[in-house]
Amino acid sequence: MSQPESSGAPTKEQLKAAFKAFKKRLKNLRLDEESNLNFRPTSAGRRSEIVAITPPAQFDQNIWDELARQGKIKPAGQGTYELIDNS
Repeated sequence: MSQPESSGAPTKEQLKAAFKAFKKRLKNLRLDEESNLNFRPTSAGRRSEIVAITPPAQFDQNIWDELARQGKIKPAGQGTYELIDNS
């Protein structure tokens, strides 16, 4: 994976890679929480309540700002972002 440039506007490839990394981290955190909610294999379980995460640090802040401006994610406070459900 290419490293994002620290100056100038982020490229389309950088935005795509950052958004993919964000979605993957969110999915993994939700799956991890769901697997720890209940230890009984016959239980119905619960859905994860994680809605906002700290974005991956390997991407610059200007990339997250641009994704928020494009409406793909939104700031949730204290440096966290949440995915906007466009379905």
